[in-house]
Amino acid sequence: MSPAEKEAKKRERLRVRQEVQLAAAVRRADPPMAAAWWAMLGARGLLPAAFSVVTGVLVAAVQHRASLAAPLAVVGVVFILMQVLGPLHTSLSANLGDRTAAWLYDELTGACAAVPGIGHLEDPELAKDLQVARDFDRGMTAPPLSTSMDFIAGGLVDMVAGLAQACVLFGFAWWAPPVLAGAWLATHWLLRESAVWKDRNTDEVRQAQRDADYAFRLAVDPPAAKEVRIFGLPDWVLERFLTSRRHLHRLQYDATRMRERSVLASLAIVLAANGLVLWMLGSAALDHRLSLGALVAYASAVAGASMIAFGGLNWALDGAAAPVAAVARLKAAMSKAGTITERGHNPADGMPSQNIAFRDVTFAYPAAPGRPVLRNFSLEIPAGSSLAIVGQNGAGKTTLAKLLCRLYDPQSGAIEADGTDLRDLDLESWRRRVTAVFQDFTRFELTLRENVVPRQTADGRDPGALDDAIRDDAIRVALAEAGATDLAGLDTPLAKGYAGGTDLSGGQWQRVALARALASVRLGAGLVLLDEPTAQLDVRGEMEIFERILAATRQCTTILISHRFSTVRHADRIAVVEDGRVVELGSHDELMQLHGRYWRMFSLQAQRFAAGTPEEGEEEVTFDVLS
Repeated sequence: MSPAEKEAKKRERLRVRQEVQLAAAVRRADPPMAAAWWAMLGARGLLPAAFSVVTGVLVAAVQHRASLAAPLAVVGVVFILMQVLGPLHTSLSANLGDRTAAWLYDELTGACAAVPGIGHLEDPELAKDLQVARDFDRGMTAPPLSTSMDFIAGGLVDMVAGLAQACVLFGFAWWAPPVLAGAWLATHWLLRESAVWKDRNTDEVRQAQRDADYAFRLAVDPPAAKEVRIFGLPDWVLERFLTSRRHLHRLQYDATRMRERSVLASLAIVLAANGLVLWMLGSAALDHRLSLGALVAYASAVAGASMIAFGGLNWALDGAAAPVAAVARLKAAMSKAGTITERGHNPADGMPSQNIAFRDVTFAYPAAPGRPVLRNFSLEIPAGSSLAIVGQNGAGKTTLAKLLCRLYDPQSGAIEADGTDLRDLDLESWRRRVTAVFQDFTRFELTLRENVVPRQTADGRDPGALDDAIRDDAIRVALAEAGATDLAGLDTPLAKGYAGGTDLSGGQWQRVALARALASVRLGAGLVLLDEPTAQLDVRGEMEIFERILAATRQCTTILISHRFSTVRHADRIAVVEDGRVVELGSHDELMQLHGRYWRMFSLQAQRFAAGTPEEGEEEVTFDVLS
């Protein structure tokens, strides 16, 4: 078997599995509605064959001058059902498609959110399936499910109707249905190589879809609007979008175009089969072996059997089944990719009370298992102290914060709190002891109150169950400590899309994120992680905020990651990280006396500040310039 044939068989097996998975998803989304959908599909498929039969009966009654009341009534009922069931099935398909889409989103959300780590969301091996599963109902590569379900129903109805019509011919001759149905079914087999029903969700099509979607977002999303206009890029964005969309449409067309040779072969087989059956029908009628009524019924069945060629498993089914299969694969793969080890369920109450210790920790991200970010990393942080971590980009600073939050586990070594490996602690109990502000902190489209206290408190209670006065007091104090007192009312939505809502600047949002961490401290957190927490504030504003943070977290263990040494110097100790290891450790004064990496970096920043260099330029003086 050639490689091309093996690949074709592989695609065919995948497609069948996807179809089965879609059928299962439809049933799980809404069992009663799915049962009604299938029942209506079967009825619509059988009604054309019934109409052929009752039409023949009516003609026979006319021929023999028998009573026409019953035949006419049956013909009328069948005809009306054929007209009525179509629109009803379309409406049912739209509703079932919406239910199935909602079910898929529920499954995807559960698969993404239920995994305790975040490796599954950053794994490039899962990125393609994640995009298909996330964007499937946007109508970019295939119609939304509410529309696709009607296309799918139409294809299956045609297939059932064609087969049922062919079966009517068993009354004429046993060989007629296999010959006629086989000829029309052969069109599917012959046209398979022309990819009429080929799954269009290939890697190449997915990449083209990503390119087109990215260009589309550049054109319509507010965050990109400023740079697009400032740098004169509207024409470039438009051309990029049009080029990528044309490329995507060309790939989709190539996946569905018919080849002349296959079409001619199909036409020859169909003409031969239909000619044979019709010739035999005509001969039987001329020899008076077939009545006029039977001839009408069988001839109508021969014409109706052609629906087989247009029915079945069409492109809409491929487009609808692909995201279902993607979600199924993601659920299994995500649980592995995002797995973190839970060896015990010891409570983390009061931790850390002695220290946090990294002991020979080695860690590499799933995308680059051969390039460890941390190599035999060791560091001890006394409880209740503040530690600043500095180093060039890619040195592993943010990775340390992710490991402390148990978003990943190290491949070797251990991270301990008071001598206990974090993997031996109850995960939720430990996370209630940790609060963090990351560089890419979340901006919840919620009220200010919900932005500051969005989750459970350290004692496991939901914030909504707290006394309102206690909760609001913690929020107001945290906002004051973060310098965010007058941003908005506590019940103001922080998004302009809501009634009475408002938007905040980058610096204001950063203060809200800081207030979130400070409120967590007041509600029980004991370890504070700050990853570039004030990058969008000016130097003086950052120094003021950090002094407030140190005062508010003096009973906590605080770890700060920052490039601004004017802030870093206020920490109890400073760790210089390079190539996944600590190369310098001490207080500001101790490191300055070493005249090493830290001293050189601090001196450069100090010179810029003394020379009156704009504050924005200070960010450019980092450890990277010393590499």
